[in-house]
Amino acid sequence: MEKVRLGIIGIGNMGSFHIGNLKAGKCPEIELTAVADIDPARIRWAEENLPATVLKFDNAYDLLDCGKIDAALVAVPHFYHPHFAKECFRRHIHVMVEKPAGVYTRQVEEMNRLAKDAGVVFGMMFNQRTNHIYRKMREIVQSGELGSIRRTSWLITDWYRSRVYYECSPWRATWSGEGGGVLLNQCPHNLDLWQWICGMPVLVDAKVHYGKWHDIEVEDDVTAYVEYPNGATGTFITSTGDCPGSNRFEIDFDNGKLVTENGKLFRWDMEMPEAEWSRTNTEPFRYPKVTKTEVETDGQNTEHSGVLNAFAGAILRGEPLVAAGEEGIYGLTLSNAMHLSSWLGRPVQIPFDSELYYEELMKRVKTSRRPWDGFTG
Repeated sequence: MEKVRLGIIGIGNMGSFHIGNLKAGKCPEIELTAVADIDPARIRWAEENLPATVLKFDNAYDLLDCGKIDAALVAVPHFYHPHFAKECFRRHIHVMVEKPAGVYTRQVEEMNRLAKDAGVVFGMMFNQRTNHIYRKMREIVQSGELGSIRRTSWLITDWYRSRVYYECSPWRATWSGEGGGVLLNQCPHNLDLWQWICGMPVLVDAKVHYGKWHDIEVEDDVTAYVEYPNGATGTFITSTGDCPGSNRFEIDFDNGKLVTENGKLFRWDMEMPEAEWSRTNTEPFRYPKVTKTEVETDGQNTEHSGVLNAFAGAILRGEPLVAAGEEGIYGLTLSNAMHLSSWLGRPVQIPFDSELYYEELMKRVKTSRRPWDGFTG
């Protein structure tokens, strides 16, 4: 196999974005051979904008059974992500799933179980893992050179969305269509990066506001507190209502800190670990000497095309993925825990009861503004 023959399931906003990258030649080892969408308007768009050699289908199953693809990219509404990943596994088709991995951990746990026996390459579209800033932060954390993490804090409110955004698709910002708001739509990237860099917490306590800034039924403003296994704490604050918003990610360590904001990464190194300084210092108001530097990175940020190129490399040569599909459950666990903490009015331990989460979610799904089709994938 010289190229991976790719079919895209769902050619709305993200699906057509990926098509644009492929047409621009950004993924030289991938050939687009088929697309599918249930919306006739999107099929007409495909007929007008894609060559006749690219097969067009009005449903995903015909695409998966056409015999002209080696891999599929799933870019449909969130509830269906695990469903179509599992359909790929059953047919031994490699699969890349758009974020999030799913809506609730129960369905993603099943997806991951099936992935183990499928014998195919399974990836998640966590394109922000390619960002040079976050890659460098992870490298520094894992090196241990600044000591153990004491506190993490991410203020990520530059996801501003106005009214028209929520009105452009009927499934948006509904429990039955999207399964959540800012946590399920905008923040899967940030939640994935947070745990990828800092590790998973063991407790989540969240204050979540539903339709605070927009006429929607799901969350658009979240403040969460977490605790880690080593006693460190963290906060995660996000909103689609702040304009202008902010994006500041800080990690405090025993021996310094990292802060990224405005596309730069800064590092503070103390002359000795804080615990040692506190034990040996004899002057009440004296601080340890601290050196601040801007951290050099490779400056590379290959984004979505980089994830797809790695996907092709994994299929063709066994090279590593940017994000294995099984890793999608971690960020979803965080967003589910935040929702569940809000619904129950108390902190939630991780792991939590995935059946309880599902039951609470379905209460909201069945009273959603958007008609519920009963699909639980």
